[in-house]
Amino acid sequence: MFTGLVEEIGAIKEMIRGSKSVRLAISCFRILDDMKIGDSIAVNGVCLTVTDMGDSWFSADVMPETIRKTGLDKLSIAGRVNLERALRLSDRLGGHIVTGHIDGTGTVISRVEEDNAIWLTIEAKDDILKYIVMKGSVVLDGTSLTVAYVDDRCFKVSLITHTAGETTLGSRKPGDQINIECDVIGKYVEKLLNRDSHEAKSKQDISMEFLRSNGFA
Repeated sequence: MFTGLVEEIGAIKEMIRGSKSVRLAISCFRILDDMKIGDSIAVNGVCLTVTDMGDSWFSADVMPETIRKTGLDKLSIAGRVNLERALRLSDRLGGHIVTGHIDGTGTVISRVEEDNAIWLTIEAKDDILKYIVMKGSVVLDGTSLTVAYVDDRCFKVSLITHTAGETTLGSRKPGDQINIECDVIGKYVEKLLNRDSHEAKSKQDISMEFLRSNGFA
């Protein structure tokens, strides 16, 4: 579990590619404090498990399903990534509830500076946009943000100077791919509503004609 508040920007130290997987080694400093093998670290919003570590780096394996759902395979040596350690129960929840399980990717189609803010417009598919709610929460490359606009093709977020400087989002430009995690609460609500709707329909299907045809009436 994470909050979407990025703690540090790391850099890709090494990438070892398998046929469908990747092993990443990431240079960092701040998040190494109290890190141990087996810990969960959000890398550009993707929950990965620490498999090895040194004085200034850690490594993690990225399995095929994660490759398919995220943009981690597009990273390159020296590429910058947002990093966050897992939430402790004693921490303040300054962002929102983040699982580190990416729903898919979007594409930056516009970047506009307005006084002390940067507007990013993200194009995404319908299966992502259906969970994007005006003034709701969304995670972009591991950063918790508020949705400031949404339509049937894209949505917009506005970055304050601090967020732009402390995460990789400040350097995002049109054409860049970005990891998206939608608010998990919306997905649970959808699941429950669909289940209730299905159960109601099933009950409606039991009619007198159904009972007669099956020998019950």
